[in-house]
Amino acid sequence: MPMTLWRRWVLTVTAAEVAGFGVPAVAGALTATSPVAVSVPALLAAGAVEGLLLGWGQAVVLRRVLPGLERGRWIGLTSAAAVLAYAIGLLPSTLHAFWQQWPPVVLVPVAALLAAVLLNSIGVAQWTVLRGLVPDAGRWVAYSAAAWLAGLAVFLLFSTPLWQPGQALPIVVAIGLAGALLMAATMAAITGHAVRRWATPAVAQPVTRPVTQSRP
Repeated sequence: MPMTLWRRWVLTVTAAEVAGFGVPAVAGALTATSPVAVSVPALLAAGAVEGLLLGWGQAVVLRRVLPGLERGRWIGLTSAAAVLAYAIGLLPSTLHAFWQQWPPVVLVPVAALLAAVLLNSIGVAQWTVLRGLVPDAGRWVAYSAAAWLAGLAVFLLFSTPLWQPGQALPIVVAIGLAGALLMAATMAAITGHAVRRWATPAVAQPVTRPVTQSRP
């Protein structure tokens, strides 16, 4: 059961994330030369769609293991967290002139903090749903952050050398989707190890806390 669950998670979540990432990939290509007032809202909206599809794909599998999962809340929080992650990711390019004025002693800690928030945004949002369902919900934040860090690294290492100025839109999108497939599979494979632990019947039960009775 655990390995079957892991494979189902990897296939479903990878497909959902690739489909979701296609939206910001197209939006980014179409607005590459647009003003910030156009490109940023478009990418944030696309990020919301990506998060929605990712959350939906994850919820499809998780409901088999955690019947008490609030699917709508999980999907909504994942979408909101994705928007936050996109907003942080867009800061370096949209506020480049502003960042340049900061001394390294200030810029480095701020950049590290923003990177930490970006990597943990989805995991923390989803933890608020998981904490009442599994006893080790806090580990999900670490798994999620590690998974996204590895996935983003794979995406950048694959896509960045292939993207070149002046490429046709279909080529730009194709490279982005190929990178997204590698990123999504990496992310899903890592987070899947956390999910398969919840297949144990003793774990896949709502977390209950002892009730302290007051003395008469």
